[in-house]
Parts: sequence; structure tokens; C-alpha cells
Amino acid sequence: MNVPFPIFRKLSNSKVFYKIISSVEFEEIQLMGSKLNFSFHKAIQYPEKLKIIDLINLEVNFLESSENEWKELKKNIK
Repeated sequence: MNVPFPIFRKLSNSKVFYKIISSVEFEEIQLMGSKLNFSFHKAIQYPEKLKIIDLINLEVNFLESSENEWKELKKNIK
């Protein structure tokens, strides 16, 4: 897979945002009420790798996001 990383995605409900760093790594920001939760994921098992492929290909409920949208959320994480 020859993809220019990073790639930014979000769920269609705009409550989970993703920054795909590589074909096996991504960061996630979840909006839970007024709180933002940040996590880093490294895909080791096959289902995790499939999730990254789905994110890249805009499958299911994933939409394009932007670096600006990601930065705005990330700067509000406490």
C-alpha cells in the first residue's frame, strides 16, 4: 500500500477522529461529552490492520477529516 501519510478520518457522527500515521499505526481522539480522550494504537493483529485499511478506504461510516480539524481537537486535550 503506497499511501501518503498522515491521513485524517472521522466517524460520520463526528465523535471519533483518527490520524493514520502508517499502515500499522494510528492515533484516535474520542469526544465523550465535553471530554476528549486521546489514544495511540499499533495494529498487531489482523482485525486491527483491517480497521486501518477501512479507515484509509473510507469504508463503513468513515469520512475524510483534515489536519486542521485534528490540530484543533488535539490542542484541547488536557
